Amino acid sequence: MSALSVHQAHGPGQSPLAESLLAMLVVVTVCLLAAGYGRGVQELWSRRGAGHVVPRWRVAAFGAGLLVVLGTEHGPAHEMAESSLAGHMAQHMLLLLVAGPLLAAGAAGLPLSMAVPLPLRRLLARCRVAPPIRRLRHPGTYALLAGGGQTVVLWFWHLPGPYAAAVDRPAVHATEHLCFLVTAWLFWAPVLGSPRHRAPAPVTVLLLAGTMLPASALGAVLTFAPQPIYPRRVFGADPLADQQLAGLLMWAPMDLAVLVVALTVFLGWLLRMDRDRPDGLRGGPPPAGTRPMATTAEAEEVVP
Repeated sequence: MSALSVHQAHGPGQSPLAESLLAMLVVVTVCLLAAGYGRGVQELWSRRGAGHVVPRWRVAAFGAGLLVVLGTEHGPAHEMAESSLAGHMAQHMLLLLVAGPLLAAGAAGLPLSMAVPLPLRRLLARCRVAPPIRRLRHPGTYALLAGGGQTVVLWFWHLPGPYAAAVDRPAVHATEHLCFLVTAWLFWAPVLGSPRHRAPAPVTVLLLAGTMLPASALGAVLTFAPQPIYPRRVFGADPLADQQLAGLLMWAPMDLAVLVVALTVFLGWLLRMDRDRPDGLRGGPPPAGTRPMATTAEAEEVVP
């Protein structure tokens, strides 16, 4: 989704007009998302009261996610991406681990659907309840598709060929960042989105763990490769050190973030199970009026 984060020195034939148009497209898209989300939230709050249906913290999270998207394409992140592979990897991690989760936490599905015209809203509602879409929205199926999509996109765009193409062509680079952002948004939606659309805790933990392992493997490949695997033009002054730092930037932050979220979900699940268990399963005294179960010896005495 980046038109401005292309390494200028790496693509001598790039058109400044194409870069400017892509940059404008990024800004317009972000503004449209912000306007649509704000319109939907305003309508929901006018019906149900401010802070209801979509809490204020979710609105703030969605706005912060859009700001992170813009910040990733401009300023220090953009300048670092122009000079090294590690800087470019930092951009990817911002989209995957910051912007994506924040947008997912915004629970944008309902507000954005409320912002569209009524005929389109009804069409979306009919599509949502169609049997094929309902099967895709099943927590297990959705988790498998979201985790698989994130893994495929991550590995594909870090292969030497696609990565070099993204470095040299603004349109390809914009597609790369768009893929990262969309898959991260979809991946984190069942984890951080609206409670009624979240996957069960066991499914969430498996989703996080199953997606973390391929990402860790990719980070390990970049970190421990004995020589640079990308063209020389994508690196900084020291290609091998730049590649190793890029691998660590992928490996450590992603593993840490996913591990913390997975442990939080797992511990919350255990606490809910403990809170919801019947008193008789906690090892305490049996409820009043109930007869304790007979021991084996007592049972043998009453058998003729």
